[in-house]
Amino acid sequence: MRHRKQTTRREPTIALINVVFLMLVFFMVASTLARPLDPDLKLVRTSELDGRAPPDTLVLHADGRLAYRGESVASAQEFYAALPEDKTDVVRIVPDEAAPAATLVNLARELREQGATRVLIVTERGLEQR
Repeated sequence: MRHRKQTTRREPTIALINVVFLMLVFFMVASTLARPLDPDLKLVRTSELDGRAPPDTLVLHADGRLAYRGESVASAQEFYAALPEDKTDVVRIVPDEAAPAATLVNLARELREQGATRVLIVTERGLEQR
């Protein structure tokens, strides 16, 4: 009796490729479930807007100066005292991008100590135009 040579069976790579392709198609379809915007909709363009701070915000300049409504302010206490009573719970700060972070954190802490329940930092959202 002869020993039969055992042949190794090859793995079916075509089946594996098919499964991967089907998963790819599934994820492509699943990721587009959100309805697209109406084609007739025109979005608001903000590229021509003036970059002014909102009127009831404290502006922190790069050199540490403070301003409120275009006027110089000596301290966070002076700014908080000048706010209308209905606007003292939420305070907004518009910092210059070159302003030191430590100065901004200390300013926010001072405003919280004055009685502000929330201190919001207003920033510009960087959107790339295409």
